[in-house]
Amino acid sequence: MNFLRGVMGGPSAGPQPSGAETIQKLCDRVASSTLLDDRRDAVRALKSLSKKYRLEVGIQAMEHLVRVLQTDRSDSEIIGYALDTLYNVISNDLEEEEQEENSPKQVDDLGSQFTEIFIKQQENVTLLLTLVEEFDFHVRWPGVKLLTSLLKQQGPQVQQIILVSPMGVSRLMDLLADSREVIRNDGVLLLQQLTKSNAAIQKIVAFENAFERLLDIITEEGNSDGGIVVEDCLLLLQNLLKNNNSNQNFFKEGSYIQRMKPWFEVGDDNCGWSAQKVTNLHLMLQLVRVLVSPTNPPGATSSCQKAMFHCGLLQQLCTILMATGVPADILTETINTVSEVIRGCQMNQDYFASVNAPSNPPRPAIVVLLMSMVNERQPFVLRCAVLYCFQCFLYKNQKGQGEIVSTLLPSTIDATGNSVSAGQLLCGGLFSTDSLSNWCAAVALAHALQENATLKEQLLRVQLATSIGNPPVSLLQQCTNILSQGSKVQTRVGLLMLLCTWLSNCSIAVTHFLHNPANIPFLTGQIAENLGEEEQLVQGLCALLLGISIYYNDNSLENYRKEKLKQLIEKRIGRENFIEKLGFISKHELYSRAAQKPQPSFSSPDHMMFDHEFTKLVKELEGVISKAIYKSSEEDKKEEEVKKTLEQHDNIVTHYKKVIREQDQELEELKQQVNTLKSQNEQLQTTVTQQVSQIQQHKDQYNLLKVQLGKDNQHHNSHSDTVQMNGIQVEEVSKLKEELEEWKNKHELLQGQLREKDSLIEKLKPSQLETGTEQSSQASKSSGLEHSELQKELEMLRTQIQLQSAEITKLQAENQKLQVMNTSADPALGDSSATAAKNLELEGRLVQEVKELKNEVKALSEEKASLKQHLDSSNSTVAILQDEKSKLQQEVAESKKEQDDLLVLLADQDQKLSALKNKLKDLGVPVEDEDDIESGDQADEDEDGDEEEQD
Repeated sequence: MNFLRGVMGGPSAGPQPSGAETIQKLCDRVASSTLLDDRRDAVRALKSLSKKYRLEVGIQAMEHLVRVLQTDRSDSEIIGYALDTLYNVISNDLEEEEQEENSPKQVDDLGSQFTEIFIKQQENVTLLLTLVEEFDFHVRWPGVKLLTSLLKQQGPQVQQIILVSPMGVSRLMDLLADSREVIRNDGVLLLQQLTKSNAAIQKIVAFENAFERLLDIITEEGNSDGGIVVEDCLLLLQNLLKNNNSNQNFFKEGSYIQRMKPWFEVGDDNCGWSAQKVTNLHLMLQLVRVLVSPTNPPGATSSCQKAMFHCGLLQQLCTILMATGVPADILTETINTVSEVIRGCQMNQDYFASVNAPSNPPRPAIVVLLMSMVNERQPFVLRCAVLYCFQCFLYKNQKGQGEIVSTLLPSTIDATGNSVSAGQLLCGGLFSTDSLSNWCAAVALAHALQENATLKEQLLRVQLATSIGNPPVSLLQQCTNILSQGSKVQTRVGLLMLLCTWLSNCSIAVTHFLHNPANIPFLTGQIAENLGEEEQLVQGLCALLLGISIYYNDNSLENYRKEKLKQLIEKRIGRENFIEKLGFISKHELYSRAAQKPQPSFSSPDHMMFDHEFTKLVKELEGVISKAIYKSSEEDKKEEEVKKTLEQHDNIVTHYKKVIREQDQELEELKQQVNTLKSQNEQLQTTVTQQVSQIQQHKDQYNLLKVQLGKDNQHHNSHSDTVQMNGIQVEEVSKLKEELEEWKNKHELLQGQLREKDSLIEKLKPSQLETGTEQSSQASKSSGLEHSELQKELEMLRTQIQLQSAEITKLQAENQKLQVMNTSADPALGDSSATAAKNLELEGRLVQEVKELKNEVKALSEEKASLKQHLDSSNSTVAILQDEKSKLQQEVAESKKEQDDLLVLLADQDQKLSALKNKLKDLGVPVEDEDDIESGDQADEDEDGDEEEQD
């Protein structure tokens, strides 16, 4: 019957064991069984009971499971069951799922309690780290999940244990390189928990090449089009970079900013954005903002801003900004991101000013954004983002401030009215019926005047046409008129902030403000009244404006001198009451919120009251105005005198600073000149040494030639060297023959000229006889003169011919003598007297030859110097080429060494792969050989090639 009941599913006879008893039996079995199979079955049973009986399994089995992890490392199956059981006990994820199914809620937080028990022994976490190193999927994956759960429950304690364990973080970094996506993705989640709020671990993870691996994963998954894995990687990158200056610098220096540009290439077709893509792009924009956050050190932020401009990231963001079809939240975050990329960076601000929207006609991006800001139909968050963008564009940008204010001045306003300028939009928003537009326009205009006294003075020239027929009113007057009309609190707060910014540190603007007799009574009336809490903020700002009018008053108006205004406050308001009302500003809750960060972030439009830069102005002026109110006239005079002396001292200091700068520049120039002269001196010294050595060489050569010449003379005096002399005489005879021919040619030319003159004389004689009686005297004179000149020329030619003929005869005689000597030298030496005369002639000729040789030596030395210069230049080029050759050889050697190392690593990997394949084959797992895989890949490539050809 019991058998039938068991088969049919009926209740069995006898009492059933409770869950706690079953777990106790299983734990005893795990502790006492000697067979591995029995222990494995017991652990498997504990795993199946761990979800339902979490508390019992955690209390009774945790110690036994840890012992299994320590002793049964060789069996991956039992290790996997033990890790899964511990995960079910420690993790709260399963408990949350049960709570959603309306199951009873656990009173105590079991996960954190069991985690505390587990990590009490630090060896347990170290053991878990070693198990995570195992390649077996059934061990590694549960180990990663368990470690992630431990970090969720007791993050700081587990982080500290991992940090002090040897190579703890490095072991976990290997998870990102796992080829199995499940383990890699859970490894990213593990590193997210590990890097939370721990700068030391963040630095170790970053320097373990985390940026490279995470960016590779994001690229592989498709950038912004990827799935939740991209989201997890971006969250991990935010953990590593946020508030960590070291990692931010490492990220920038590693050129990882350039790899962020493809993230924002969203394409022209912006329809159909998935929720995951919106999330991914949102996180990507936040990551850019982390790098250029205003809370970062200014130097780090500036370098990141420049890198984003040079790599084209800012241009890509501006493209998204001006694109159509972008979701509203992405557009808002893009505006905020562009704001912080350009904030305080002149180069980026100039680029942003040049961006145009793709409209017809094209409008500047700033104008398009301001149109959205003053449009009350736009979302509130978007309008706040545009205001922040405008503030960042004007931050420390005097050029941009001047361009915005210039669009309001009368000389630059477009008379045709075709294009809307930024100034016109700001004025339109300032005086519209929407209080939020009034506040935004007032704050934006105040930022255009921030720390710029010249623009504050220029803005006083702006005239507004209020209505037809009425005279134009100044912008300052119009602001005070609207203020006195009693509009909404938000509008009045915005206008008062604008006026305080405008009048601060500008005495001319204060004079213009005081020139209107209605302004001071209005301010004193507002401050003196006892109004509700909403109006207290307006009263405080009125007190600040009145205090600015006193502190920056130059006493140019007699009725509104400092002393009179103080007396007015004393009579109508009271000093203590005035200071109390002034303190309403800094005590306000919205003031403290606005002072925290530059970005205007408000939960609702009603909370939009204060601007971040204005809070700085209040801090600066509140104490100063309080002191100025209590000062007497004598103290004011003394203070003015001190100010004047300080200004004089400042002028003197600036003058001396200018002189010192000029002297520094002159010193730098002189240093450069000294350096150049030193280099020139060194070059000249080297050239002098070279020339001295060359001269010495030439002297040595000259001495050698002298010695050789003395030897040659001795040889000529002796009779034994006559045959050599004859050789020389033959050459001289040939030279003399050539000279003789030249003289004969000259003689023939002179003979021809002489004949021409004779013929001319013969012609002149009959012409002289045929002339008439009237011109006989003149003709005879002229012909006589000509005849005398011709006679002189003829005599000169004859003397020249005689001299030349004498020389020719002399040369002919010498030639004959030399020929006779030449013929007589072969059979016999001749008599001693002939040889003596011959030697004398030869000595004379040798002297001439020595002179010629000296000239040749001089020419050769010059050629040698030029050749040496050429040789030096060629030697320098050869040295440069040899250096380049050695560098190339070194690079080739290094590349060969790297190739050898890679071959060794590949061989090791092949051995490991073959060993793993053999293990898998032994375990019965089918494994494909490399040949099969290659053949399959080849077939796939062939199919792809066929498809491409068909396309």
